[in-house]
Amino acid sequence: MTGWDITPAGVQSVISQVREAAASMGAGIKLYGAGVEGAMESAGTLAVGGKSGGQAAGLVAVALSQFIKGTETDVAFLPLRASSSANGAIEATNAYITGNLEQAWNAQRQAMLAPDVTAFLEAAREQAAEK
Repeated sequence: MTGWDITPAGVQSVISQVREAAASMGAGIKLYGAGVEGAMESAGTLAVGGKSGGQAAGLVAVALSQFIKGTETDVAFLPLRASSSANGAIEATNAYITGNLEQAWNAQRQAMLAPDVTAFLEAAREQAAEK
């Protein structure tokens, strides 16, 4: 662990940029979701059994729904990874400043682990169901 040479001001500058990018990413993801939802609503419906009264989602809406389900883990991973990396850099820098290089190394190692997207998505679904 010798050879570390961290400039806290430099870390803060990078973290600030990461947070700005993550905020933009979050806004983009919300727009993406709203756009897909609008497309699904505008895609039309199928008349069930030839009757105009019983309608189901159209083929385009079903395809979009399947696409969203297939990519939701990847989309949720991006901001979680950015947050995990930024928080790890802050923790490692703080430990470095206090002279605890082992704690800094551990914080850095933890930040490199992939975030638990499954738990995040489950919590988001539960929160949405409560609304």
